[in-house]
Amino acid sequence: MGNLCIIPARGGSKRIPKKNIKDFLGKPIMTYSIQAALDSGLFDEVMVSTDDVEIADIAKKYGATVPFMRSEKNSNDFATTYDVIEEVLKAYQANGSSFINICCLYSCAPFVTPASLNKAYSHLKDQNFDAVFPNCGLSFSHSKSFKK
Repeated sequence: MGNLCIIPARGGSKRIPKKNIKDFLGKPIMTYSIQAALDSGLFDEVMVSTDDVEIADIAKKYGATVPFMRSEKNSNDFATTYDVIEEVLKAYQANGSSFINICCLYSCAPFVTPASLNKAYSHLKDQNFDAVFPNCGLSFSHSKSFKK
């Protein structure tokens, strides 16, 4: 296959319970990431990695796949994004699927657009990069963002 978009959406958020499905301007917040990925036309599959049935149901309703539920090991407070992506890729590999490009798009990123995803993909391909990460400028000195 070609391109896979992985949207991690754990159910056990402590600071903001159920943050991935909290209403944001009339829709669950994670649906903006799903829609941007689908509308970009870049991905052969847009999948949500979750441990929560309610999140899985909403993801499917908005067009993402949830081919398997995330393991308990990768659903705790200590699991990293890398752990989640590795689990997803191993599960696909076990089913005989592989991908050329992988995109990790966070579930609480409602301002990501199809255009920004396409621009990032163009950078990846045109410049022959191994990876592309988003960033933004600060309106103040970066040193002010650290606590003493």
